[in-house]
Amino acid sequence: QVQLVESGGGLVQPGGSLRLSCVASGSGFSNYNLGWYRQALGKQRELVATIRSNGDTNYDDSAKGRFTISRDNAKNTVYLQMNSLKPEDTAVYCCNARRLVMGVNMDNYWGQGTQVTVSS
Repeated sequence: QVQLVESGGGLVQPGGSLRLSCVASGSGFSNYNLGWYRQALGKQRELVATIRSNGDTNYDDSAKGRFTISRDNAKNTVYLQMNSLKPEDTAVYCCNARRLVMGVNMDNYWGQGTQVTVSS
């Protein structure tokens, strides 16, 4: 089993920055596709950014130019650097780790989430 633990959330003013971290237990981290998702109160969970095992990244349009996803395989950690934060970024942010074998989902793990609140 794999456990994911997020940290770095908190209260920040509009225009501020936060860096989220997610540390994974277990082996094989470099083979996992990783992602950050968020869920605002009363809304569906949505994808924010992903980084595949080969390093390819993908961002939601709302995050492009402001957020950066990165990974450090030696530390079993995925990061989300968030700049120029807006009130609409307020949500619970969760990290996700997936492993596919020929398109079949073999593993799909979620962290408990960390709260990000952007308010003046």
